[in-house]
Amino acid sequence: MRLRLFSLAAAIVVMTGAAFAQDDPTTASVNPAPPSGISVDQVIQKFAAKEAEFKLARDNYTYRQTVSVQTLDGDTVDGEYRQVSDILFDAQGKRTENIVFAPMSTLQRVSMSPEDQEDIRKTMPFVLTTQEIPDYNIKYNGQQRVDELDTYVFEVSPLRMTPGRRYFQGRIWVDQQDLQIVMTHGKPVPDLRKGSENLFPKFTTYREQIDGKYWFPTYTRADDYLQFKRGPVHIREIIKYTDYKRFGSNTKITYEGQEVQKAPEGQQPPPQQQPQQPPK
Repeated sequence: MRLRLFSLAAAIVVMTGAAFAQDDPTTASVNPAPPSGISVDQVIQKFAAKEAEFKLARDNYTYRQTVSVQTLDGDTVDGEYRQVSDILFDAQGKRTENIVFAPMSTLQRVSMSPEDQEDIRKTMPFVLTTQEIPDYNIKYNGQQRVDELDTYVFEVSPLRMTPGRRYFQGRIWVDQQDLQIVMTHGKPVPDLRKGSENLFPKFTTYREQIDGKYWFPTYTRADDYLQFKRGPVHIREIIKYTDYKRFGSNTKITYEGQEVQKAPEGQQPPPQQQPQQPPK
C-alpha cells in the first residue's frame, strides 16, 4: 500500500496493535518434536504434491471474493476500500472476474497499489507446490494442536527474490492426516521503499475443507501498522472466499491420484472442516 502524502498534516501518534488471544496459534508455543513415522523431507514432498492438486482443483471452482481494506484512527475507521467479485468462467471456459460491487474508495492516507491487488489474488491465498519448493527455504518448526487438528509447523522464506515477483514469508500449518496446508500466517514480500513507499501488512489465512477433499482458503485477516517514514498507518484487511462450486468442465481433477467426481445435482457435500474459527 502506498502512502498518500497530502494527508499527513496532522500529527501521528504511534500506537500498538491489539493483542492476540492467548490461544492464537500464530503466537502459541510449538512442540519441537519431529514427525512420527515420516521424515520432514517426506512431509514437504507430500504436502507440496497435494498443493499442486489443490491449485489445479481451485482453478476449476467458482467462488465469491469479498475484500475490505480499512484505515483506522484509534478505533475509528477513517477510510475504506471495498470490492465484491465473482470468480467465474465464460462460455468458452475461460476464467473471469466479474465485479459485482465496488463503491468509491474512501481511503485517504494510503492507496491500493497493483502489488496489493496481486497479493489479494495470489499471495494471501498462498500455495506452495512442488514446482515452487525450490524458490523457498522451508524449515521444520515442530508440531502444534490447532483447534481439533494436529499440525506440522514450518517457517517459509524466499531463497532469493526476482525483481517484479511477489513472495510469501512466514509460517504454514500442515494437517498431519491430510498433509495439506490448513493455515498461513506471514506477509507478502518484498516491501518496496525506493521512490514512493509501498508496504504490506502481516496476514493470517484460514482454510476449510471443501467437498470433503481440498483445503481451500475461506478467510484472510490482516491487522497491522505499516511503518512509513512519515509515520505508521493502522491497516485492517478482511478477505472472504465463499460459495465454492465446482465448474462443470472437462478438466480432470485428482485427489491422492484418483479422479474427483462431481457431486450429483441436489446432493449435499460432506460437512466442511476448518482448523480454527477465524476472528470476525
